[in-house]
Amino acid sequence: MSARQTATYEASIPRTTLHRIVADGVQIFYRAAGPVDAPVILLLHGFPTSSHMFRELIPRLATRYRVIAPDLPGFGFTSVLEERKYIYSFDSLATTMLAFVNALGLERYAIYVFDYGAPVGFRLAVARPDSITAIISQNGNAYDEGLSHAWDDIRRYWDDPSEQNREALQQGMLTFDAIRAQYTTGVLDPESIAPESYILDWALLQRPGNREVQLDFLFNYSSNIALYPVFQKYFREDNPLLLAIWGKNDPFFKPAGAEAFLNDNPNAEVILLNTGHFALETHVDEIASSILRFLNPVRS
Repeated sequence: MSARQTATYEASIPRTTLHRIVADGVQIFYRAAGPVDAPVILLLHGFPTSSHMFRELIPRLATRYRVIAPDLPGFGFTSVLEERKYIYSFDSLATTMLAFVNALGLERYAIYVFDYGAPVGFRLAVARPDSITAIISQNGNAYDEGLSHAWDDIRRYWDDPSEQNREALQQGMLTFDAIRAQYTTGVLDPESIAPESYILDWALLQRPGNREVQLDFLFNYSSNIALYPVFQKYFREDNPLLLAIWGKNDPFFKPAGAEAFLNDNPNAEVILLNTGHFALETHVDEIASSILRFLNPVRS
């Protein structure tokens, strides 16, 4: 390959840039790529990760879109000062993300929601339905039928938030083996998962106070289930363009959660992939091409 060909090839790959902005009194770290005047896709990650999970997806989408991926408070490299007295709940995350999109001047955007990012993104959609151009739900649940038995111990903690149950949840969800299993369970070749993914998540969980933050989120997750009827009403009444693309071997969110979107929304499409919870780790090309097809022609 000549130097000119190399330069042309490199120029064709969108570069992801790193940024920080203060919104809702929080210093939010985010990744961005793509033309600033292109239609926007907002990527919302889940537990226990950060915008790092989108490292391979961002450049694939940024050929056509302005792609923005923030780290939620409590995750990644977003910083929350102690004096902010931040309440780690899903309502708070949604409030902060609304402040974030306001700070960036985003008036209309599609959302890619995963795991914890789903109830955050769905709150944004309910609050401002006219802002949402499309939804991509990758293992982002909004239906009771999507919840597996993996939630049993968490439900026990909701019913009895004792120190004993809190400690049991920590041992069940926040150990290194548990974090790694979130990435490898249901994957045909677990050794294909890049170890820096779960090792980074694990390292960030070790920061002082972060385990308590994560246990607070696990306890507050019940607030999302209480809002499922509200989210479902939005799907029925607003019929947003919605692609549910799901790792069908996910130990937490069953394929029935993806298929349930079809009952409420005639504009929904479902794709099931033979992989686990973190489907981007194994099927990023399939997911990216499905998104680009689904959003073509560009709907803004």
